[in-house]
Amino acid sequence: MTVDKAVMMFAGVMVLISLALTQWVHPAWIWLTVFVGANLIQASITGFCPAAMVFKALGVGRGAAFK
Repeated sequence: MTVDKAVMMFAGVMVLISLALTQWVHPAWIWLTVFVGANLIQASITGFCPAAMVFKALGVGRGAAFK
């Protein structure tokens, strides 16, 4: 697995978890979904992604987007 795929999978899981928390715990959890989406937009523009840095530190192989 590459860093790119790991970041996309992590973002998808976080969106699904935050939507479940919004539905079953409290509506304010929707802000986690907003944060994940904003971070994805920011990473696509700047190329800086904190999650990619964490995955690289964990030894996940390099991908094309986050070098």
